Amino acid sequence: MSPDVLMIGSFLLALLLGVPVAFALGLGGVVGILSGLSPDMLATLGTNTYNSVAKYPLIAIPLFILTGLIFERAGVAASLVRFAQALIGPRHGGLAVVAILVCLIMGGMSGSGPADAAAVAMVMLPSMRKAGYPPPFSAALIAASSSTAILIPPSIALILYSIVVPGVDLRALFAAGLFPGILAGMSLLVPAWLLSRHYGWESPEASERPPLLQSFREALPALFAPVLILGGLRSGLFTPTEAAVVAVTYGVIVGVVVYRKLGWRDIASLLNDAAVTSGIVMLIIALAGIFAWAGTTLGTFRHLADALLSLSDNGWVLLGLVMVLVLIAGMLLDAISIYLILIPILLPLMQYFEWNPVWFGILLAMNIAIGQFTPPVAVNLMVTTRIANIRLEQTLGWALVFIAAMSVSLLLVMLVPGIALWLPDKLGYVVGDW
Repeated sequence: MSPDVLMIGSFLLALLLGVPVAFALGLGGVVGILSGLSPDMLATLGTNTYNSVAKYPLIAIPLFILTGLIFERAGVAASLVRFAQALIGPRHGGLAVVAILVCLIMGGMSGSGPADAAAVAMVMLPSMRKAGYPPPFSAALIAASSSTAILIPPSIALILYSIVVPGVDLRALFAAGLFPGILAGMSLLVPAWLLSRHYGWESPEASERPPLLQSFREALPALFAPVLILGGLRSGLFTPTEAAVVAVTYGVIVGVVVYRKLGWRDIASLLNDAAVTSGIVMLIIALAGIFAWAGTTLGTFRHLADALLSLSDNGWVLLGLVMVLVLIAGMLLDAISIYLILIPILLPLMQYFEWNPVWFGILLAMNIAIGQFTPPVAVNLMVTTRIANIRLEQTLGWALVFIAAMSVSLLLVMLVPGIALWLPDKLGYVVGDW
């Protein structure tokens, strides 16, 4: 049996047996080294794991994880909900629209879909239940809306993509993700509003409209966070990694001084939680380095890319197949694992068909976003259904509606690359030809 088959087979078998992704990747890499190279090459394990995480841009990941946790527990979501309610006003589907808008704004702070889902669900689900929305619908809507966090900067997944794919400017990726992220969120507004009107959820007479000026003042510190991060990046005041430090500092000031929902003991607890989550992420990245090195040295990724190329010489057909593959992966794995596993395989395809790397990265992120609320795993949906105290399978019908809606936005970005590339091009970032 060839080393390629043994390496990929052992990795897939480990996943099927329930082995955590990080250790499955490491095991697959070790099997590849033993079967295709030499046992002496096991001496490279330490070097490969270290080199995988010894990258300056990776510092931004634990810092943005900490930022998301701070904003989640600082009461930011509640202030944003009141402001969105004041803007939208009492109407059929009003709370559904509010949930989507708040998820979009929170995505500009956390960079993480599950963190976004948890923060918004805690605030929105009780209100939506009281207004007559079925909990399965509400849980599916918030799970779908919070998946846009992977697109709207700062996105942890896009940070990793910029590291895995050589020569891609993270600032260009952040700018490129903005309009597709908004488009994905807006695509959910149509079915949410139509369904709310059809079923008569949320009587306009039964709800009150918060004072607009007061709610705006309360939400202003939260609304300023994305402006601070993106404005600082655009002006050159700080790099993406430094932006993460600024975001943490600003989050602490907002939580402790402005909203006064956080104390210093809470900060210590948040640091602990961020360290645990970051440790899991870094372990995946470190052990994926063994898998990536073995696959590159053996030529496994090139062989897999050649196998995909043999299916068709039409770039659009291959792109469609890649999107289906990534969607299936997104249903089972987290974004970080998908990037680390699939990018080495897809990179030769991207180079062969001369796909723009920034545009391709956004397409992958949009596809993974859909996978975050697509059963059977559906990480965002698992969070919202747990908070709503319902079974995940109860949300399947509603989730399919939102999957279809967001798939339309994915198709639009696929067919019209300018949706993603216009903004970074206008801002002067390097995006390549399109």
